[in-house]
Amino acid sequence: MPTLLQSLILVRSPLGRALLLTAGIIVIGGCREGDATAAPAPLQAVAVYHVSSAPQAVSTTLPGRANARLIAEIRPQVGGIIQKRLFNEGDTVKAGQALYQIDPQPYQAALDQADATVSSARATLKASELKARRDAQLVKIDAISAEDNESAQATLLEARASLQSAQAAQRTARINLDYTRINAPIDGRTATSSVTPGALVTAEQTTALTTVQQLDPIYVDFTQPSGTLLRLKRELAEGKLAPSEQKDAARISLELEDGSTYAHEGTLTFNGVSVDESTGSVTLRALVPNPEGLLLPGMYLKATLQEGVQQDAILVPQQAVSRDERGDATALVVVDGKVQQRALTLARAVGNRWWVSQGLAAGDQLIVQGLQKVRVGQQVQVQDSALTAHNESDRGL
Repeated sequence: MPTLLQSLILVRSPLGRALLLTAGIIVIGGCREGDATAAPAPLQAVAVYHVSSAPQAVSTTLPGRANARLIAEIRPQVGGIIQKRLFNEGDTVKAGQALYQIDPQPYQAALDQADATVSSARATLKASELKARRDAQLVKIDAISAEDNESAQATLLEARASLQSAQAAQRTARINLDYTRINAPIDGRTATSSVTPGALVTAEQTTALTTVQQLDPIYVDFTQPSGTLLRLKRELAEGKLAPSEQKDAARISLELEDGSTYAHEGTLTFNGVSVDESTGSVTLRALVPNPEGLLLPGMYLKATLQEGVQQDAILVPQQAVSRDERGDATALVVVDGKVQQRALTLARAVGNRWWVSQGLAAGDQLIVQGLQKVRVGQQVQVQDSALTAHNESDRGL
């Protein structure tokens, strides 16, 4: 097929050439107009998360140590030779259960002597009572002098005092004999024994024979920065936080050293009333059930304490938040079909979400998928993300 130039050469008439040239220009112009009205390129699709607010429990995780609720260091109250150890190290014992037996023979002899002294004092008192009664009658008929009667009454008083002294010594001897059997003062678990049968012990010695610790329930002591405590109290006073719904006392959950969650919750029993000058922290104490004996004194734990509830908290998926070159948190949102960047302030991580304190509001469309394919100011097509709007388990409610 001849081109437009070839056709112009073949046509000899000037009028024909003009008509043919005009027709070519019209055809070329039509082609260009068709190209200009071609369909525009499709918009980039992004998946968005519809931001909303909901109540969120405010909790703090703090390091702590387990401590025995009751501790009794077992020391002898009388001296002597240990005859028997009546427990196995590590046993759980009851209050009043015998732990050691000291040789009782010297103390039994002392008690026998005290019993004899009491018997003698009773006999002396009996004789004194008879004489005093008789002399009181004789003095009335002037059979004896008043001086003799007064002496008899004084002897009676001395006999009564001697009996009381002998009875006190008898009680002391009986107590010392009882002390030869050393009993557990509390329920608890025994530690290692520092003595064996045949060892000589002394009254109130500094070295404990063993220790009994009550471990069920057990204390968990942890510290909280005083600044955090002040902030929480201020937010509660301003109404930003609502008090946690606890009937009696705040509950805590524990995480063990291996990262597992402890099966039993504890109860906050003591909130420190002074600040440690060296650390700037306040000590808190919780009482935790320990029926299996899993928690031991000195064990490191993480305690999560629920401190209040924020009614309008915003939680967003962590995948939607990125960091700029300065490390500040940012996110992309869609406003009127265009991409905008927001600077965020993050309060903390809650599960797989970020708690956003500033930068987002309920109703914002947060881009969670397609972040790498768009730029700020670009027109995009919005699609709803498959992520759920809220995860109540993350909110701790």
